[in-house]
Amino acid sequence: MLTNFSMSFSFYLLTPLLPIYLSENFAAPKDIIGTVLFGYSVTVLLIRPFSGYMVDSFDRKKILVGCLLFYFIMFSGYLVAASLAVFAVVRTLHGAPFGAATVANSTVAIDVLPSSRRNEGIGFYGLSNNIATAIAPTVGIWVYSSMGNFNILFIISLVVALFGLWSSSTVKIPEKEVVRNKSKISLDRFFLLSGTILALNMLCFGFCYGVLSNYLAIYGKEKLGLTNSTGIYFMLLSIGLILSRLQGAKALREGKLVLNASEGIILSTIGYSLFVMTDNMIGYYLSAVLIGLGNGHMWPAFQNMMINLAYNNQRGTANSTLMTSWDLGVGVGILLGGVLAEKFDYQASFLSVAIIHVVGLLVFFVFTKKYFLKHKLR
Repeated sequence: MLTNFSMSFSFYLLTPLLPIYLSENFAAPKDIIGTVLFGYSVTVLLIRPFSGYMVDSFDRKKILVGCLLFYFIMFSGYLVAASLAVFAVVRTLHGAPFGAATVANSTVAIDVLPSSRRNEGIGFYGLSNNIATAIAPTVGIWVYSSMGNFNILFIISLVVALFGLWSSSTVKIPEKEVVRNKSKISLDRFFLLSGTILALNMLCFGFCYGVLSNYLAIYGKEKLGLTNSTGIYFMLLSIGLILSRLQGAKALREGKLVLNASEGIILSTIGYSLFVMTDNMIGYYLSAVLIGLGNGHMWPAFQNMMINLAYNNQRGTANSTLMTSWDLGVGVGILLGGVLAEKFDYQASFLSVAIIHVVGLLVFFVFTKKYFLKHKLR
C-alpha cells in the first residue's frame, strides 16, 4: 500500500497541472498538449500486456523494484527538458515503468492476501491510491499557486518516487504464494481473452476519467474562472472514493461484485452528467463526490470480476488486462479531449464524457453483467 501510494502521489501531483505547464512554458496549443500527454498512455499500453506475462513467469519482487527504479529516475528528465520535444520524449518513456510497476505491485498485493479476504483486501489496497489522489492534486495546486515553480513539483515527485522504491524493497513475498505460469506462450498470456467484455467496459470509464483528470484544472481556469477549485474538487472526489471503499467492503467480502459494480456505474454516470449540466458550485462539487463514490465501488468490483474469470496462474495477466483497458480509455480521452477542445471548446470535451459513460452503463447492464455471471470460475 505504501508503494502504491507513492506511485499514485507522484503521478497525480503533476497530472492536472501538466496541461498548464505545457501551455505556459512551451506555448503548446490544446491539441498538441493532448498529443504530448497521450504519449505516456501509449507506452503504458504497450508495456502492460508484457508486464502481466513477466510477473506471471518470473520473480515479481525483482521486477517491481527494477520498474520503480526506472520510474524514479525518469522524474529527473522533467527537470532538464528544455524543449517541448524533449519533454514529450521523457513523458512518453515514463509510461513504461509506471505501467509495469502498477501491474507488478497489485499482483504482489493479491499474492500476500489470504484467499478468504481477497475481494475485501483488494478494495482496501485501493485506498492507498484514493488517499494519494485526494492529497496529491491539492498539494500540487497549492505549490503551483504559492510559488509558480514547476521544478519544485518535479522534485517532490522525484522524492516520493524514491520512497516508493525503498518501500517496495521491504516487501516479503511467501514463495508458496507465487503461482508461476509455465504454459506455452499464447495470446492469452498477454491479454485475458475471457475478460474482453469487461475490458471494453472499462475502456469507456477510463476515457471519462482521462478527460476529467487531465483537463479539469485548465477547464476551470479558462471557462469558469476558478483558480483554486481543482484541489478541492479532487479532494472531494477522493473522499467519495474512500467512503465507497469502506462502505462497500462488506459487499465485497460477501462476493457481491455485480452489485458493487452496478451501484458504482450508476453513481458515476449521474456524477459526470451533473458535471456537464451544472452551472453552479454546488453541482460542480457534488459531481466530484458522486464520481468518487461511483469509481470507488466500481474499480475493486471490476478487478475482482476480472480475477474471477482467470486461472490462478493468470493473475498478472488479469490485472494487466484490466489496467490496459483503463489506460487505453484514459489515453484516448486525453487525445480526443484535446482535439475537441481545440476544434470547439472544453465544454464539448466534457459533453463527450457524459455520453461515453452512458454507453458504458448500457454495455454493462446489457452484456457484461450476464457474461460474468455465466463464465466466472469462482
